[in-house]
Amino acid sequence: MQGFTTIDLIILIVYLGAVLFAGLYFSKKEMKGKEFFKGDGTIPWWVTSVSIFATLLSPISFLSLAGNSYAGTWIMWFAQLGMIVAIPITIRFFLPIYSKLDIDTAYHYLEIRFGSKGLRVLGAVMFIVYQVGRMSIIMYLPSMVLSNLTGINVNILIIAMGVIAIIYSYTGGLKSVLWTDFIQGSVLLVGVTFALLYLAHGIDGGFGAIFSTMGQGKFLAADQPIFNPNILKDSVFLLIVGAGLNTCSSYVSSQDIVQRFTTTTDMKKLNKMMLTNGALSIFIATVFYLIGTGLYVFYSQNALPPAAQQIFASYIAYQLPVGITGILLAAIYAASQSTLSTGLNSVATSWTLDIQERLSKKEMSFALQTKIAQYVSLGVGIVAIGVSMVLANGEIKSAYEWFNGFMGLVLGVLGGTFALGTFTKIANAKGAYVAFFVAAITMVCIKYMAPAGAVSIWSYSIISIAISLVVGIPVSIITRKMDGDDSKPVADSTIYHN
Repeated sequence: MQGFTTIDLIILIVYLGAVLFAGLYFSKKEMKGKEFFKGDGTIPWWVTSVSIFATLLSPISFLSLAGNSYAGTWIMWFAQLGMIVAIPITIRFFLPIYSKLDIDTAYHYLEIRFGSKGLRVLGAVMFIVYQVGRMSIIMYLPSMVLSNLTGINVNILIIAMGVIAIIYSYTGGLKSVLWTDFIQGSVLLVGVTFALLYLAHGIDGGFGAIFSTMGQGKFLAADQPIFNPNILKDSVFLLIVGAGLNTCSSYVSSQDIVQRFTTTTDMKKLNKMMLTNGALSIFIATVFYLIGTGLYVFYSQNALPPAAQQIFASYIAYQLPVGITGILLAAIYAASQSTLSTGLNSVATSWTLDIQERLSKKEMSFALQTKIAQYVSLGVGIVAIGVSMVLANGEIKSAYEWFNGFMGLVLGVLGGTFALGTFTKIANAKGAYVAFFVAAITMVCIKYMAPAGAVSIWSYSIISIAISLVVGIPVSIITRKMDGDDSKPVADSTIYHN
């Protein structure tokens, strides 16, 4: 029960310094314009793949996944298997389109497909507001946990995380972000895998005891069905399909992920990128859930455990050897910084290319684009740090989480708009606008007005995509007839042009 020692603190500080050095090293070449936003063409596909993995695995997931299987069952693990739905759909239908169109941002696709600057700006605004809120929470929650475990002032942890991410995001653009994400994702993978092996070694019976416990109701409970005919209710099937479509929406409509796809137009590299990311995501989720069940066995055999929400973080601080604790807590920080630096760069890119350039009357030079993006990443970073510190020192957590959940819900509707554009030739801008707002209003009503438990959150993506198609197609047909519009989509902007 040694807790967080001076050696662990030194390791944490050295790690943060190394990340900053690495970020500055990869940004030593001045990046301008396309290079700042897309990289310079020298980034290997496997670096980008690990970066996507590190971006999707937020520190909130890091701290909660093990707690899920510790306090309950593996039911939520099946949401990670949604990758087997999301990846084939993305590879088969969306990546070929993005590659052929050579898009600059996710919302650039909306302008190309629907011929509407307004839709591009709408998509960008929704993403930016959501991302700023998400970044603030991502700095706040892990910093609070680390503060409780280490005794370091939470404001210092928030500022350190934010400043380091701002520096290398500001100086090196996407290339710097991708390489530092790769480093942090690798630290996370190695650290968490070591924690599982060390945990199993400390359990009487090792992995055998863990698997035996899973077979005694810790994998799936009796009231957790494989399939429920009511698709609005939780089941293994719904988690796989619903989470799969949700992840697919992130892959195709969230700028922080799509930006990784813009680093290359080589379909072989894009496919490798997706498949490797899927394998890493399923692997690490499995490790986390094994850790959760392992902690259940460990604490059943030993002393009373801490609260389930911090079960893994407490194990790291009080059960692992000195030095390893520092590395693992650095991994939590790694997950935070990866998501934060990605958020800063993607917001700066989207603001500059989707909003500033669309609204500007004159064409902007690459140098001006880069300078604007740098200022935006700096300003957004400072705002996120400030909001995160307010959260850490105030009592507005629940209201802010409500706001973040609301924005995430509406942002998810964007996936339906992309599906409308990709899978239909008839859809036009008017149909897309109506479908977006009808789907958004419907989903908000379901989330905040429907009786608790009436509709599973895992069915949200299914409902929003269905509404977008059911509403968008007839509205497009009607408005086309009213306007006498017989135009066709831009070549390669739908699956029918591939």
